[in-house]
Amino acid sequence: MAMIRIGIDTGGTFTDVVAVDEETGRQASTKTPSTPADPAEGFMAGIHKILPLIGARPGDVAAVVHGTTVATNRLLEGKVDHLGFITTEGYAHLLEIARQSVPDGYGNSYFWVKPPRIVPADLVRTVGGRLAHDGTELRPFDQDDAVAAARFFRDRGITTIGVCFLHSYADPEHELRMRDVLAREHPDAVVSISAEVLREYREYERSVTTLVDAAVKPSIARYVATIASRLTELRPSDGDAVPFYVMKSNGGVLSADEVVRQPISTVLSGPAAGALGAAVVAQAAGFDSVLTLDGGGTSTDVAVVVDGHPALTTEGTVGAYPSKIPMIDVVTVGAGGGSVAWLSPEGTLKVGPRSAGADPGPLCYGAGGTEPTVTDAHVLLGRIPPHLLGGEIPLDVAAAREGIAALAASLGLTAERCAEGILEISAWNQANALRQVTVTRGLDVRDFHLVSFGGSGSLLACRLADVLGLAGVLVPPNPGNLSAYGLLTVDVRNDYVRTAVARHAVLDPDAVGKTFDDLRAEASAALEREGFAAGERRFLRTADLRYFGQAYEVRVDVPDGPVTTALADAVADAFHAAHRRLYGYDFAHDARQEVEWVNLRVTGVGPIARPAVPTVPAGSGALPRTTRRVDFGEGWADTPVYDRAALGAGDAVAGPAVVEEFGSTVPVHPGFRAVVDGHGNLLITREVAP
Repeated sequence: MAMIRIGIDTGGTFTDVVAVDEETGRQASTKTPSTPADPAEGFMAGIHKILPLIGARPGDVAAVVHGTTVATNRLLEGKVDHLGFITTEGYAHLLEIARQSVPDGYGNSYFWVKPPRIVPADLVRTVGGRLAHDGTELRPFDQDDAVAAARFFRDRGITTIGVCFLHSYADPEHELRMRDVLAREHPDAVVSISAEVLREYREYERSVTTLVDAAVKPSIARYVATIASRLTELRPSDGDAVPFYVMKSNGGVLSADEVVRQPISTVLSGPAAGALGAAVVAQAAGFDSVLTLDGGGTSTDVAVVVDGHPALTTEGTVGAYPSKIPMIDVVTVGAGGGSVAWLSPEGTLKVGPRSAGADPGPLCYGAGGTEPTVTDAHVLLGRIPPHLLGGEIPLDVAAAREGIAALAASLGLTAERCAEGILEISAWNQANALRQVTVTRGLDVRDFHLVSFGGSGSLLACRLADVLGLAGVLVPPNPGNLSAYGLLTVDVRNDYVRTAVARHAVLDPDAVGKTFDDLRAEASAALEREGFAAGERRFLRTADLRYFGQAYEVRVDVPDGPVTTALADAVADAFHAAHRRLYGYDFAHDARQEVEWVNLRVTGVGPIARPAVPTVPAGSGALPRTTRRVDFGEGWADTPVYDRAALGAGDAVAGPAVVEEFGSTVPVHPGFRAVVDGHGNLLITREVAP
């Protein structure tokens, strides 16, 4: 019987793989180089590499869960050409007007040029017909306009189209009719309608979210189909498909078939898995509220976990595009192992956001890289060994030194001090991202431990602890594979929303209850398609509330049960309390400030078995495996190097030291101490004041 579940996280440099035996609980992990030209090659290579490590055969695979950056990369690279937009007559310039916001002021310039819209004005068509905010039809749908719009895009070869009509969140009828017209007149078109992508008000954000969904739909469909086809290699004889799930931005997974129906849900697939895996590991270690830092080859993703759950947002962006779908609140900064060090026109040292990526990669990879990177700085200073993946990938230390020495000469520095400067700048870039998810949200960064993971996530852990005054740093075992592990810890999850604006004083509980029931029915139908029996399905209700006159809302939980006046009052009280936590004040006792309900939400959850967090036996005293000359900023010194696999619970390593394992390295700086807990985590704290 199939019993092996596999999590695969495809990153810019490496593809991380974790497998768990559902019968015995045994786990195994590994890495393999990513294959950007054909990600499916690295994906399948990872599966075939992990199976012998866990003692299994291809036919033993019960399910594969995948975190992908296909949608993210397409948007970040601006690959949204040949996209059409259909909207309500009179609103052709909806995208051009946008929100009139100027990001970060004017910076160092007196002028700001509005970036190109996701759809240029000449590829926008309008259709007559108009709904009121409550869904009442003010003017009928204009069939002739609809046919003309469909033929316009057909004749110009525009095959990806987004449709967003005014107030269609209240009634999808006009959009459904537009999709029918497109199906008849332009059958080759891939179409997304806002009533299915985001039934929530604010026309600009809803339009862009719908267009982003349409833009990534063809590439996601092709990618998922390719992976699904390759997975048939695992069971060539019986013909049964291996269950294949894809990570969503909201912290859940969906089957591949469902993902094709809602591809925008994958735009933060990989970072979401890392934050969830970190939350699971932190809770097992006794920490309910932590910061997470996922350091990769191209970038670093940070998030905050409070009470065991990563923070969610519907105000996220992907590249230049706002996205209103629920997603884990992740901030990304271009500070990964492959981030390039360079000189600004003013002659100052800069690091990132440009990255050498996996190909050609850092200088030390010996694959044609021509610019020094963060990884080159680490290897030059001896803080990582002269190889990766336990010796599978040798590193060229001389090439790293030569490249950094050339950069150092322009700055009047030695190669060592230039490398140290590269790492210092990278650490501050990461620290600023951590401040963005804490200080700017009213949280004190000093109250948190940091869970650092990813291939490069732990390399600057001690410096971050000093810069931010962190309580400590937790480094899980196999930190480079934590995102892949996180993929195996999450449930199937779908979110549904409906705008229903109403003042609390005149709220109709029956109407609210009916809307919740309708959303629950949608969520239940989706879970049924995923194969969950009625008794297995769980549903979570939330609502977005605000004070009348405010522009944005606060989300609060809505308890189960019939919606009554008493329940609505309890939700309003919860809103007051949440508002105070977020902003430091509320109007709970000011009758002049009315509460307004805005959006109602239901999340459908299909539980999936979560693997246990492994434990490790007690240690017998930490002994170094060898020594290596390492520079921690105070000159070269022979430094003990420990094999992490040989450390047990209770073992302690005092800095300066280096702890190494297959997929990552943890430099323990002078003045710091790392202790192994019962789950094999390294808890790093400062022994003396900095």
